Amino acid sequence: MNFVKILIVVLLLLIAQLQYRLWLGDGGRQEVKEYQQQLDILTKEAMEKKERNDALYAEVLDLRKGEEAIEERARYELGMIKENETFFQVIE
Repeated sequence: MNFVKILIVVLLLLIAQLQYRLWLGDGGRQEVKEYQQQLDILTKEAMEKKERNDALYAEVLDLRKGEEAIEERARYELGMIKENETFFQVIE
């Protein structure tokens, strides 16, 4: 009978240790949740950077393709106009 009580106590201690490791130890639920949140943040940042890279790549291709894109950038970003062209500024 004494052996059974010792066995029960040992099993309960083993279960308690396993529960502790599951909830609070290395690789526990809280740590996995934190890692998942970090992964979600990094995934979102990677998608934003991919979209930005795709837009820049498309712009590079457009600039290589012809003078129209270069002219458009010169007009909107630098305020340049062509020779013999009249500039009108519309204020709303």
